[in-house]
Amino acid sequence: MEPTNAEPTNPGLEGAPATPAAGARRVSYWHTALLVVVLLVLSLGNSKSGHGIHSGHAHLRIYLVTIAYEWLLTGYVWWGVRRSGGTLRQLVGGRWDDFGDFLLDVALAGGVWFTALMAIAMAAVAMGMEHGGSLDETRRQIGFLAPDSALEIVVWIALSATAGFCEELIFRGYLQRQFTHLLRSRWFALPVVSILFGLGHGYEGPPRMVLIALLGFAFGMMSIARKSLRPAMMAHTLQDTISGLLLRALR
Repeated sequence: MEPTNAEPTNPGLEGAPATPAAGARRVSYWHTALLVVVLLVLSLGNSKSGHGIHSGHAHLRIYLVTIAYEWLLTGYVWWGVRRSGGTLRQLVGGRWDDFGDFLLDVALAGGVWFTALMAIAMAAVAMGMEHGGSLDETRRQIGFLAPDSALEIVVWIALSATAGFCEELIFRGYLQRQFTHLLRSRWFALPVVSILFGLGHGYEGPPRMVLIALLGFAFGMMSIARKSLRPAMMAHTLQDTISGLLLRALR
C-alpha cells in the first residue's frame, strides 16, 4: 500500500523526504489530539503548582518523575507510529552513515544553538527581561530546578539528555509530521508546533514560554534543513544542561 499524504521529495536528493519521516503514513488524528491535550494539561498544572510545592530537597524526585513521564509520552508516540506502520527511526531521520556525518551534526547543532541563543537574548532584551526584577522572577520560576549535589548534577544531565531526545521526537518529529499532513505544509506546521512547544513549558512563565517557542522554531528549521532530528536533539540536550548549571551558579 502506498503511504497516504506523503510530502513531495526533494528532486536533488534522489527521493529523500522533505522532512524527517515525511513519507510515512500519518497517525490517526485522535492520537495526536489526545497527546496535545495531555501536554497542555500537564503544562497548566505545572504553571499553577508554583515553586513552593517543590521547596525543600526534592530535586531528585522531580528529575526522576520528569524523566519517567517524558519516556511515557515517547512510548505513547511510539505506539501510535507503530500502529500506522512507521518506526521511530523514520521520525528521527535514519542513522549516521559515517563519522563525518556525525561531526556535521555536532557542528550544525553547536552553530544553530549558539545563533539561536543570541537571537533569543536579543528578544529577551526587547521584552525587558534583562532587568533585575525579571531575572529575579526567572530565578523564582525555575530556580528550584537547579541541581545542588554532584549526584543531582549527574541526574540533571540524564534529564537533559532525556528531554533532548524525547521532546525533539515528540515535537519536531511526531507533531511536526502530523501537522504537516493536517495543514498540507511543513512551513505552516512549523510555527504551530513551535507555539505548542512553548505552551508545553508553563512552569517557566509566559515571557520564557515565548523564548522557548522561538528556540523550538530554530530547532524545527534545523530539523527540516538537515532532514534529521539528531542535531536538534544534541542542541536541546546542550541547552538544558547548560541552563541547569547556570541556574545553580546564579543561586
